[in-house]
Amino acid sequence: MTNVTIEVNGTTRSASVPPETTLLELLRDHFNLTGAKVGCDVGDCGACTVIVDGKPINACLMLAGQADRRSVLTIEGLATRDRLHPIQKAFEDHGSLQCGFCGPGTILSAKALLDENSNPTVQEIKDALSGNLCRCTGYTKMIEAIQAAARVLRAETAERTTREPAE
Repeated sequence: MTNVTIEVNGTTRSASVPPETTLLELLRDHFNLTGAKVGCDVGDCGACTVIVDGKPINACLMLAGQADRRSVLTIEGLATRDRLHPIQKAFEDHGSLQCGFCGPGTILSAKALLDENSNPTVQEIKDALSGNLCRCTGYTKMIEAIQAAARVLRAETAERTTREPAE
């Protein structure tokens, strides 16, 4: 067995799992975080995308042991009980998802992009989503939603900056 301790959505969690256990299995089967989906299970579809130490990864390709002592953000950790994250809200407002199966992975890929680049071009958005397959909607509304979320996040950052006292 492999002992794994990770910070998941801001909370330290531990489990003892067989060494072949993937991060996806750890999240879903041991921590009951089912937002990351089991899609292709070979890293092609992006349904299992989570953010590990700030980078989007396919949880089906990472062993749980490789995540030991790292920080993991899943879709469950993005919103608060009272407020959707601006990316989630933009996806909702733009009707970007139909069945929703690809939603968690796509939204987390978008978050990783916007954390690195607050004003991405359409091509940069397409590149960031290139590992996330959607069979229902196509990507136009997703791109529009990410652009809208970027505007909201930039405005929130500007507002926080103007409220902070000068040193």
